[in-house]
Amino acid sequence: MLEFLSKGGILVIPILLCSVLAMAIFLERIIRFARMRSRGRQIDQKVASFLMEKKDEEAKRAAQNSDSPMGRVLTQAIEVKNRERQTLETVIINAIEREVQNLSSYIQTLATIGNIAPLLGLLGTVVGMIKAFMVIQQMGGKVNAAVLAGGIWEAMLTTAIGLAVALPTMVAHSYLVARVDKYEARLQNGAVTFIKAISNGD
Repeated sequence: MLEFLSKGGILVIPILLCSVLAMAIFLERIIRFARMRSRGRQIDQKVASFLMEKKDEEAKRAAQNSDSPMGRVLTQAIEVKNRERQTLETVIINAIEREVQNLSSYIQTLATIGNIAPLLGLLGTVVGMIKAFMVIQQMGGKVNAAVLAGGIWEAMLTTAIGLAVALPTMVAHSYLVARVDKYEARLQNGAVTFIKAISNGD
């Protein structure tokens, strides 16, 4: 396999590095999402129950101990729950945006890799074709079909490798973006549950 890849030229190396980086980012995000699911489960309901019972300290402690994005949003919301509604909503919106930004870390890098990999492959193909035609010129145009075909397929190999890296990378990017959007909706639902709880407690 290494011998086969080496025929693609020097640009195969950065393409393979892109694939390693994309895989590392995808696995890191998947592991983080899995941890968040177990840590923040039902924390919005627990906090809401404490708030309706006028147990603000217990609610804040439960949110902090959850060590989750939802818990951090609710902790900040509890700290300003007695302020005017506009201030409360601003704090919640900013907290959610901050958590979503953290969840989206490195995901844009996947999109960049998905765009760069095929371009690197195309560049490798162009460079390979230039070399092939240089050989033809040096030989005075007397090149048999086998020699020409060999040079062309080696040149096009980088494009194939670039596409092979780009396609799963873009799929991974779309999947992670969907996960972030889903979790953002959960944070917003948790914020609504919180506001309803403090409204019922008044």
